[in-house]
Amino acid sequence: MPELSHSPGEVISYIEMCQAWSTSLQRGMNFRLRPNRSVILMSRRSNAPYRDNVQDNGRVLIYEGHDVPRTSKNPNPKLIDQPRETPGGKPTQNGLFAQAAENFKRRLSAPEIVAVYEKIHTGIWAFNGLFFLTDSRIESDQRRMVFKFRLEVSEGLEDSSSPTREELLHNRVIPSAVKLEVWTRDKGRCVLCGSQTNIHFDHELPFSKGGSSLLAKNIRLLCAKHNLSKGAKIE
Repeated sequence: MPELSHSPGEVISYIEMCQAWSTSLQRGMNFRLRPNRSVILMSRRSNAPYRDNVQDNGRVLIYEGHDVPRTSKNPNPKLIDQPRETPGGKPTQNGLFAQAAENFKRRLSAPEIVAVYEKIHTGIWAFNGLFFLTDSRIESDQRRMVFKFRLEVSEGLEDSSSPTREELLHNRVIPSAVKLEVWTRDKGRCVLCGSQTNIHFDHELPFSKGGSSLLAKNIRLLCAKHNLSKGAKIE
């Protein structure tokens, strides 16, 4: 399969996201959709079903594992420990991701590369980039036991199949609240030409030159044409 063509900060529709992976992304956790790529869908909106959060100034994502399905016998999955295995003994998505993290920590394999998409609006997603899955743990959320997965952002992985920890670079992850504020303020359009296609979240003062990801006033929407023409120049 061809390598993923999305760039960090790119805004895409749900349909485009599914087309990129040649599958319907119905689950939040999708282990090994490609031989060297997994996919995670996250949301930090107020109504999000899981407690995902960003740490270390955006370099680290802590992603919460997923619950058992809701059934007539199990009407409230939030009261049940998140499972590592199915009733038949097969690993759940939690189990698959946890095993990959354990293999990395034991130096049995390179870190799993995970493409992370974040929901910012109904049908609208932002590509947060490619991450290394570096750790997993199980902890109490005061009601039951849940999985927590640590993912560390890395840039420049699009052409790499054997990443190392030395490739971990500074983050470009923009907080969810900032994404939503900018998307609403700029009305989902490029601020320079008004285009609504191939939109990216852009740092007005480039990240490489000290621009902040934390302030909406430093983030704007640009189409691919204007985003690429800007490069790393300060306008």
